[in-house]
Amino acid sequence: MNADVQNTNRKAELLSTTVEHVAIDQYDARPIIDSMRQMSFTSRDTARAADILTMALEDEGCSTWLTLAGSTSAGGCMHIYRDMLKFGLIDCVVSTGASIVDMDFFEALGFKHYQSKPQDPVDDRDLRALYIDRIYDTYIDEEELQNCDEVIFQLCNMLEPRPYSSREFIWEMGKWLADGNAKKKGSLIETAYELDIPIFCPAFTDSSAGFGLVKHQVENMKAGKPYLTIDSVADFRELTDVKIAAGTTGLFMVGGGVPKNFAQDTVVCAEILGHEVDMHKYAIQITVADVRDGACSSSTLKEACSWGKVDVTWEQMVFAEASTVVPLIASDAWHRGAWKTRTKPRWAKLFEKIAK
Repeated sequence: MNADVQNTNRKAELLSTTVEHVAIDQYDARPIIDSMRQMSFTSRDTARAADILTMALEDEGCSTWLTLAGSTSAGGCMHIYRDMLKFGLIDCVVSTGASIVDMDFFEALGFKHYQSKPQDPVDDRDLRALYIDRIYDTYIDEEELQNCDEVIFQLCNMLEPRPYSSREFIWEMGKWLADGNAKKKGSLIETAYELDIPIFCPAFTDSSAGFGLVKHQVENMKAGKPYLTIDSVADFRELTDVKIAAGTTGLFMVGGGVPKNFAQDTVVCAEILGHEVDMHKYAIQITVADVRDGACSSSTLKEACSWGKVDVTWEQMVFAEASTVVPLIASDAWHRGAWKTRTKPRWAKLFEKIAK
């Protein structure tokens, strides 16, 4: 057997067990959350976070936002986030580019994430030789990721060459999927497009989208043609517009990073623009980051209050690996049913009005 065949067989062997995503209506986490409420440590923090999310959903007129950082979408939580939009638990998303493009859009194209096998440890140099990328214990086929890059490049070439906010560009991605190009229906991007829920990626090019965008710009520059750009200032302005329009807001933050601070900073930005806005009334952050280094991603929500970003009456830090507690908190909120009577604000419509 030659080396190419051996490598092909070995790659197929490593990419044989797909990650299966859980969904919030598959199980009822209420009994677990009720039990955790009587416990201590992170269990009680998790129960309080679940209670705060339900309070935000019950608060008439409160707009709930989801911020995503890290790789929980690749690790099995992708459908949870999709369902939070689908059922009306979330009105706006602020995310890393990787969660939206490398994970969600990637799977919408028909590709998968795979589990590694603990009994079969592989040297990362061997993974590189096989064109397999690793996220902790999860594998991605690099050739499929490059296919994703190419789709972004082609989409860029289809659009008018002008500045776009990440929200605008992701809306175009959702439209493209909804127009019959999705191999996997019901992605987060497509669901957001169909329900007029804006998705913002303030560091959009730090993802597979970045490679496609760079290729688009380089080739158009060589050909002397105008090219598409991503306007990060427009991102900040547009998300601040959502905060101003929403009034009362609640944050459900998975991880930290740019999405966390970007969402919180809208309060300060609105004030600088001359608007009187309340701090985010409800706030939950799930993180494993250590607070002692003074980094923004690990800063507590109480610390954010000193900056005028988050009220501390209803806030909860949950120091846990997100894939262990997000399924519980989201399922608890879904089964308690406050989402059934919520009005969906459809914030993406706000930008149609502004454009007119």
